[in-house]
Amino acid sequence: MAITQTSSHWPKLGASIAVFRDGEVLIVERAKPPLAGVWSLPGGHVEPGVAAADAALRELLEETGVVARMLGLAGTRELIRKTDDGRIEAHYVILAHAGVWESGEPVAKSDVSAARFVDPVDLTHYRMTEGATGIILQAAAMVSEALAARGDELSPGHGAA
Repeated sequence: MAITQTSSHWPKLGASIAVFRDGEVLIVERAKPPLAGVWSLPGGHVEPGVAAADAALRELLEETGVVARMLGLAGTRELIRKTDDGRIEAHYVILAHAGVWESGEPVAKSDVSAARFVDPVDLTHYRMTEGATGIILQAAAMVSEALAARGDELSPGHGAA
């Protein structure tokens, strides 16, 4: 079967962020189809002219009200969805970042129905987007390394580079 494309605007770039506070990661439950009821990292589209890291921080604030300090890129994820007849419905390349919590308590806003910090070992209790758990584990290792290397300067109120 030949694969056809529904439009020429694919792939799109997305950005997300795994935010950690006291060993827990912030996850959100998507409210809109096609991922309604599925848990993932806060994130969304990267607009032209906006850096992916800035887009991730913007989406974090819009979806949860949380502010974080960016540590860097934790990994990438590619999502391709096709119809039964092979047409491309969606094709996203997602740049997933790692960060540490600075302020705000998670509140579901924008296009999410819930937002909460959870222990990464409890992620198996959630229906997560494909690949999210692996990205979270990569980000957790990155945060642990940064905290060990920089000490308490990554704590809220301190200036990390």
